[in-house]
Amino acid sequence: MEQVFRSQIEKIVPLTDTEFAHVLSFFTRKKYKKHQFVIQQGDPVPYEFFVLSGLLKSYILDESGKMHILQFAMEDWWLSDYGAYLNGTPASSFADCLENSELLGITKENKDKLCREMHKMEHFFRVKSNYGYVALQRRILSLLSSDAQEKYRQLFELYPTLFQRVPKAVLASYIGVSRETLSRMSISGAE
Repeated sequence: MEQVFRSQIEKIVPLTDTEFAHVLSFFTRKKYKKHQFVIQQGDPVPYEFFVLSGLLKSYILDESGKMHILQFAMEDWWLSDYGAYLNGTPASSFADCLENSELLGITKENKDKLCREMHKMEHFFRVKSNYGYVALQRRILSLLSSDAQEKYRQLFELYPTLFQRVPKAVLASYIGVSRETLSRMSISGAE
């Protein structure tokens, strides 16, 4: 299963078997059950996670208790509450598992140490951070400028497998519509 992780790294930097074993030694393998929290608002966030298997959602709850999905994370994706992780502050969001999930977690201290020891990994994390920034910017622009139908189409084009793995109510929350509205879009939309 670590091959998923190695493949992601090697899309950016090549690693020998010895180097990969060294990189892996900085991570902790974690297993979570469906519906189990990985991050809870108000708690410390000691890890940045790489998803080996499974599917998670990151979200906030507004004052009325309505869920606002920030992101999904499936195999080969990264997830954390980055403000809390990087600054040592309490989490401002939640993350829980939509499926049983297996993750690799790295603490900030271990990540910093790994990057000092292996410039290849410093380069890898910088490139991944840049990709993450672009994805976040794309999500914000979509939220600001796209109607619900367009958000649905974009999500379907980028991540068609999510539509088989994520409950419609959760997809609706991500897009910012009711489940009923999403069902009408499903019938007349991209599917």
